[in-house]
Amino acid sequence: MALNHLLRPLLCRSLVRQVRSPVLAASRISAPLLCPDTTCYPAACTRLYATKKAKANAKGQAAKVNINSSLVEDIINLDEVKEDMTTILSTLKDDFTRNLSIRTSPGALDHIVVTTEDGKFPLNQLGQISMKSPQLIMVNMSSFPEATEAATRALRESSMNLNPEVDGTIIKVPVPKVTREHRENLTKLAKQFSNKAKDSLRKVRSNAITQVKKAKEGHSKDTIRLVEKQIQQMADNIAVDIDKHLAAKTKELLG
Repeated sequence: MALNHLLRPLLCRSLVRQVRSPVLAASRISAPLLCPDTTCYPAACTRLYATKKAKANAKGQAAKVNINSSLVEDIINLDEVKEDMTTILSTLKDDFTRNLSIRTSPGALDHIVVTTEDGKFPLNQLGQISMKSPQLIMVNMSSFPEATEAATRALRESSMNLNPEVDGTIIKVPVPKVTREHRENLTKLAKQFSNKAKDSLRKVRSNAITQVKKAKEGHSKDTIRLVEKQIQQMADNIAVDIDKHLAAKTKELLG
């Protein structure tokens, strides 16, 4: 009985503290009721969150695919797809060189393509190009006089803003002054060439993906998905190169 009289006040004080402070009671671990003044707190728990940069890096790493082409050659020839995409980039470079030159030198006309009955030829293979003066380029067509008219048309229809004049087998090409307007027009043409290249790139990618989808039977979904990702990755890389060449050419044209 004496012991009960001693314990009862202690039990009551402990219960009152827990009722008055429910938040505190929920956030700590209480010691036995016989020792109400002694409390033990749990260790703090910290939740770690990935940063945006870490998530982006992880996503980029997960997206990269590098499939051995020989392992999926029964699905599609990845080397041929890559070659087709690379050809598009090479064609763009040729278009930039051939049609977007603002140099006032004989070499500026070298890549102008002349269409004849026998095929297409660079101007410098049909005529002898020389600089008569800083304001005049001469094209001697005596070796292929029959191509004089076609060469004149090619010069006039080029994007170099040329107005050639014919004197027998000699084509006189006055060198126009390079104005700011002309430079800006060339940058617009460069953009058109790059858009055309991207359209061709999308067609190659789409045709390749279609071919892969047709090979679903006999292959796992994961394999098909990885091949599709590889093709998309190849196309993305070429698209980046197209943008880089466009940026460089634009900077060159605007001066």
